[in-house]
Amino acid sequence: MKPPFASVPGAGEGKILDFDIENRPLSYWIADRPTAEITAIASMWVGDHDSLEVWLLGPPCFHRGCPGYSGGRCSEWPEEVMTLREMLARFTLRYNEATLVTGHYIRRHDLPIINGSLYELGMPLLSGKMSCDTKLDMFKKADIPASQEFLLELLKPVCPIGMQVYKEHMTQHDWREANRLLPEGLRRTAVRVGSDVHSHSHMRDEMLRLGMLRAPSMWNPGGGASEVTERRTRR
Repeated sequence: MKPPFASVPGAGEGKILDFDIENRPLSYWIADRPTAEITAIASMWVGDHDSLEVWLLGPPCFHRGCPGYSGGRCSEWPEEVMTLREMLARFTLRYNEATLVTGHYIRRHDLPIINGSLYELGMPLLSGKMSCDTKLDMFKKADIPASQEFLLELLKPVCPIGMQVYKEHMTQHDWREANRLLPEGLRRTAVRVGSDVHSHSHMRDEMLRLGMLRAPSMWNPGGGASEVTERRTRR
C-alpha cells in the first residue's frame, strides 16, 4: 500500500515521521526575545499508532551520587523522562530513518529549535530532509486562521481506530507548571504533545484528501550536512 503522501505530486514512497516539540523560554539574548529549551518531543510513524512515543525533559536532580546530579539520568525519573541529550538522540534516530517528516510549522519552529539544541550540545546536526509542513505548504489564502486548532475544528478528521482527535488545551497556569517541570506540568505536557502528533497525522490525511497541500519540499538546515544531502559543493 502506498503511504498517504504518495498522492501528492512530486512525492515518493517511504516512511513518514509526524512530530512536534514543546519548549520553554530559557534566557533573553535581546530585549523581549527569549531563547528556547525543548521540554518535550513526540513522534509517530504515520499510519502506526503503536509507534507514538513521548519524551519529556527531566527536572533537576539534587541526589548526591546519582547520575542525575552530574547531568545524567536521575534514577527516580520515570521511563519517559530524560535528559535533553537523550531526547535529541532518540529523535535523531527516527529523523534519520524517515523519508519525509511532517508537522505544523516545523520548518520555521520545531526543526530549527532542534538543530539549535544539537548545536549547543555538540551533537551531530540534522541533515536536509523532505518535509510536509501543514501550515507553510497550504494553498494560498487570506484573512482566515491556519492554526492546527482551527483546522481540526474545520476539517473534523476521524481516527480509523476510534481514538479521540484533539489538541490538548493548556491554560497559562498549566504552562507555568509545565515550564517549571513540575509533576502535574509534565503530565499535561505529555498529553499536549502526544495529542498534537496524533491529531496532526489525521488532519494532514484530510488536507491531502481535499487537495489543500502543495508537494513536499526539502528542509535545508544549511551547513555541510545539507550540502551533502542536496549535492551542493562549496566554492
